[in-house]
Amino acid sequence: MERRNTFGKEEHLCGKTTVDELYKVGESFFLYPFRAVYQQVEKEAVPVKCLVNAPKRKFKHAVDRNRLKRLMREAYRKNKHTLFEKMMAEEATMLIAFSYISDKIESQAFVEKRMTQALDRIAKGQKTDGKRKE
Repeated sequence: MERRNTFGKEEHLCGKTTVDELYKVGESFFLYPFRAVYQQVEKEAVPVKCLVNAPKRKFKHAVDRNRLKRLMREAYRKNKHTLFEKMMAEEATMLIAFSYISDKIESQAFVEKRMTQALDRIAKGQKTDGKRKE
């Protein structure tokens, strides 16, 4: 399989019911400057679906929120391959939401380093047993 650094529309996590269910049932952890919430579900068309957000409460200007989301999406796009390969091997789909929790805008290098650590933690900590199935 060819590895392309893309983050297409089919990989975006969307839908109010899906997102609400993820935040309600999913497991979470903090890894400064992120809070990651993830949940494994039955196989869908894409092995991993991701959502990024930046809070309006901490960043009043839209330009700052957009910059943070751009930084997170780029870091995710560049480092998603290990998680993609693992989920394709398990034939399941992982839903992930990354929330930016810091009060300041971190550098691209720092965001990318932490995103890599978060994706590795999700890939290693993920087990198929012990999950709630609906």
